[in-house]
Parts: sequence; C-alpha cells; structure tokens
Amino acid sequence: MRDLSLQLLDWYDVHARAMPWRVPPDARKAGTLPNPYAVWMSEVMLQQTTVAAVHEYHNKFMSLWPTVHKLAAAEDADVMAAWAGLGYYARARNLLKCARTVVDNHDGVFPQNYETLLMLPGIGPYTAAAISSIAFDLPETVVDGNVERVMARLHDIHDPLPGSKPALTEKARALTPAKRPGDYAQAVMDLGATICTPKSPACGICPWRDPCDARIAGTAAELPKKTPKKKTPTRFGIAYVVRRSDGAWLLETRPESGLLGGMLGWPGSEWGDAPEPAPPVDTDWQTLNEEARHTFTHFHLRLTIMTATVGLDVAPTRGEFVKKADFSPTALPTAMRKVFDLAGPTLRDA
Repeated sequence: MRDLSLQLLDWYDVHARAMPWRVPPDARKAGTLPNPYAVWMSEVMLQQTTVAAVHEYHNKFMSLWPTVHKLAAAEDADVMAAWAGLGYYARARNLLKCARTVVDNHDGVFPQNYETLLMLPGIGPYTAAAISSIAFDLPETVVDGNVERVMARLHDIHDPLPGSKPALTEKARALTPAKRPGDYAQAVMDLGATICTPKSPACGICPWRDPCDARIAGTAAELPKKTPKKKTPTRFGIAYVVRRSDGAWLLETRPESGLLGGMLGWPGSEWGDAPEPAPPVDTDWQTLNEEARHTFTHFHLRLTIMTATVGLDVAPTRGEFVKKADFSPTALPTAMRKVFDLAGPTLRDA
C-alpha cells in the first residue's frame, strides 16, 4: 500500500493540476499550506459542480470577500447574486451560515479537527475530510466520485454504488499515507479526473497501471457499476414576467427553504403536476409559445411563461418592482434566467 501511495505522489509532483485554491506540490513539501478559507470555499463550490465551472466563481468570491470575516459581514442578497448560475443554491446559504459561525464561534479561524468541522453548517463527511486533509495535511480519507471510480478499478470491485461506497472508502483509507496526505488526496482526485476517467480511461499512462486489477481483468471501462436510477419525474409551473411602463421588472425573493431559496425570481405558481394559476397582478396576460425548461437533481421543470406590461399605478400582490437600472439578469438563478431569455425580448424597452 505504501508503495502505491508513493508512486501516485511521484506522479502528482509532475502532473498536479493548477487550481486557484491549491499550493503546488513543491511548495507544500517545503512547508507551505493553502489558505483554509480558500480550500473550504472551493470544496463547497465543487459539490455537484465541475472544476471548470468553479474556477471563475472562486476567483470572483475571493476578490469580493477575500477573508472569512468579510464574507460573514456580507449582505445575503449580494452573496446570492454572486452565486447565481452556479446552482444548488442551498450551498450559498450554507456558505454564509458557515462563515458567520467560524467568525462568531472560532474567532475567524477554521478548525482543523474533522469532528469539529462536521459541526459547521453545510459541511458533511466528505467536505470535512477534504478540508482537514488538503488545508491542514491531516491523514483523513477523502472520497469523492473520482476516488470511488479509481478504487473500484484498482481493486476490480463490481458491487454497484451506492451500496459499495463503504467498501470503496475502506480501500481508499488503506492507501492514505501519514506523510503528505493532503497532496495524496488531491492526487487521487486528479488521477480520476484526468486519466482514470468515466469513459475511455487512459490506462497506458496511468501510474497505477501495473497493479490495477480491473485493467488486468479487462473490466476497467465498466466500473464502477451503479444501481439503476429511477426515471426522473417532470414538474410543471407558471412564471409571470411583468414589466412596468418605466422599465422596472417585477421580481420576488423566493422563500429561504426549498429550491432556489433566497434567490431572486419571477413570481409564479407552485411546481407540480397541475399548477394553479397565481398571477401577481390583475392584467391582460400573454402566453409565450415556448416553455422554459430546466433540470434539477431530482426532477425536470417545465415553466409556462406569462408576460405583461403594466402602468405605474399597478400594485402587485407579490414581489416588488426593481428599477431598470438596478436589474441584472446575471443575478438570477439559471432557471429564472432561462425565463428571462425567452420573455425579455417580447416586452418593449421602456
């Protein structure tokens, strides 16, 4: 096991991916550790999101709020607007809660201990292990989808996920070294992301080519196996896009709980099989011929779009009018941005 870990670290020393939140292997070996705040933020953003998508957002957040104290003091609406487009918006709410907890309960210093990290808002077992390992170089076992795939192939494990997760975690734990565990954790993830990929793994240049049981058995391409998913359901809804004669747009902040919680959006109906109309103003509505479609983790969403232009004297029952100069489509979550992209051109500029 120790030889395998050393082989991978040697490979990582040459092939480590450059990340804004990382410290290069040479610097880490010289004793430089990364900024725990930057590592924590990257791990929260990377949940359910690709590295390529996170680069831009991480740089933006670190520029706007370079310390946990500044993030903790930020306005909720500003943080939610900056997060728009990254998806899974509960992460943004937890980002703020966690920053404020670190400032209030830990004097602005991220705890190193895995168990203490687990007590922070929005931090689960994987994120706690990743922060402890990567930021503080402690020998915690870090297991994401890349690591599961590498372990399944290295040991030719055919039991399907998610049931095989405990066994794969044990295999990963056995390989986690006491020395340079942070670099090792990132090395396994890099291996899965760049060589031991889901399709067409590049076994010929893999540092673990020779000991890989799945390569020897010829089964690498079919691993890891997964329990078949249930068919994704479809929900329906109505989005109401209202523009006032002075150019203002009618928007509302969604409830804190639930999907898109705390985000700006268009007033609309509940999402379900047969949504009930819920217009925010009494006016003549026009129905667009095209729906806005978006896919969340557990369901597809199809939104009928209703549009209207109203006068200055209209008082909505929901939401508030946002001045033209203060409105930015980029502050909308992706699902609501899709509605705007379809409805915006149909409403005259005022």
